[in-house]
Amino acid sequence: MTASGSARAGPPRLLLVLAGLYLAQAIPTSLFVTAIPPILRQEGVTRTALGALGLLAIPGVLKFLWAPLVDRLRPVARAHRAGWIVLTQIGVVLAVPALLLIRPGDLLGFIPIAFAIAMLISTQEIATDGYATLALPPNRRAAGNAVQSGAAAAGVVLGGSLGLLLHHRLGWSGMALGMAGLCLLPLMAVPGMREHLQDGGEIRPAARPRPRIAAFLQRPEARRILWIALLFRAGEGLVKPMEAPYLVDARVGLDAIALLAGASAAIAGMAGTVLLAWLLQRRGAAVALGVIGTLRVLACLVFALHAAGLLPGLQLLFGAAALQTLIRYSELVVLYSLFMAVALPAQPGTDFTILACAQYAAYLLGSVLSGALADGFGYAWLFSLGTLISMVALVGSLALVRAQDRAAHRVK
Repeated sequence: MTASGSARAGPPRLLLVLAGLYLAQAIPTSLFVTAIPPILRQEGVTRTALGALGLLAIPGVLKFLWAPLVDRLRPVARAHRAGWIVLTQIGVVLAVPALLLIRPGDLLGFIPIAFAIAMLISTQEIATDGYATLALPPNRRAAGNAVQSGAAAAGVVLGGSLGLLLHHRLGWSGMALGMAGLCLLPLMAVPGMREHLQDGGEIRPAARPRPRIAAFLQRPEARRILWIALLFRAGEGLVKPMEAPYLVDARVGLDAIALLAGASAAIAGMAGTVLLAWLLQRRGAAVALGVIGTLRVLACLVFALHAAGLLPGLQLLFGAAALQTLIRYSELVVLYSLFMAVALPAQPGTDFTILACAQYAAYLLGSVLSGALADGFGYAWLFSLGTLISMVALVGSLALVRAQDRAAHRVK
C-alpha cells in the first residue's frame, strides 16, 4: 500500500521546499558530527573521551518511539508537520549559540548541548520525512529522495567545511554565531509547504486511525522492506568507518584523505544521487538496488584485496574510496523510495521513521564493531567480512524487492 498524499505546489516548487527542509537538518548535523570533533581534538580532548560523542546517535536510532506522537499531534492548529519543523528549527537556532557558554575543549559542557540538538533534529526528521512521504507522488519519489541526499551532501560543505573555516577565521564564538544564523535560512522553505491530500481535502483527526508502531509491523509488505533496511547497509558499517584509518596506515597523506572525504566527495555524492534517481525512475527499484549493491561489493573487495597484499598500488584504492562515498549518498535514494512506498497516509512519519532507524542502527552496529575487529583480526579479515556480508545483503535484498513486486501485482 502506498502513501497517496501530494502537495498542492508544482513539482519544481515542491523539490525546492524539500531541499530547504532537508538542508535544515543537514547543516547542524554536519556541524556537530564533522566540524566540532576535530576542534575538540585540537583542544586536547582524548580519543577515548571523543568516543562519548557516540551518545549523539541515540536519538537517531530511537526516534521511532515518539514518531507516532509527531504524526498525531498538531503543535499549531493549521500547521501539522510545518509546526513541528518551525518549533524544532527555532530550538536549534537557540541551542547552537549555547556553545558560547562553554570553552572549546569542555566536552562535559558540549555533550548536553549537542544531545539537545540531536533530539530536536531527530524530531524534525520525523515531521519532514512524513511530509515528504505524503507530498511526493510515486513518480516523483526518486527525484525527491535525490534532493534529500543532495541536501545531506550540501550540509557537509555548509555545516562541516564552512564551520571549520569559520572557526579558523573567527574562532569558537564566530563559528557558533555564524552557524546559528545559517540555520535560520532553511526556515524560508516552510511557507511553501502544502499539507493537503491529492483530492484537496484533509483527513479529519476523528476519522484518522491512531498512529501505532504495531500497525506497521502487522503488514507483510512493511516487514519485507524492514528486512531490506536491516540488511542492505550492514556491510557498509564494517568497512566505511575503517576506510580513513586504513588509508592513514597505508601511508596516504592527510591532504589526499581530506580531498576524498571533503567537498569534492560531497560533489561526487550529489552527482551519484542524480544518476541513481534517473536509474530508479527508468528501470525500477530492483535494478537500482542491484547496481548500487554490486558497486559496494566491488569497493569492499578492492579494500580487502589491497589489505591482503594482493592488489598493489593506490590508484584502485582511491577509486574504491571515492566509490564508497558515491554509494553512501546515492543508496538512500532507492532505500527511501522503498520506505515511502509502504508508508500509510495515516502515519507516514511513523512508518518511514521505523525503516530509517532500522537501516541506521544496522550501519551503526557495524561501525561500533569495525574498530575492535580490525584490531583483533586485521584489516584484511575485516574488509573480507564486509565484502561477504555485502554480497549476502545484496542477494537477500533483491529477493525481497522481487517478492514485494509480485505481491503488489497480485493485489492489482
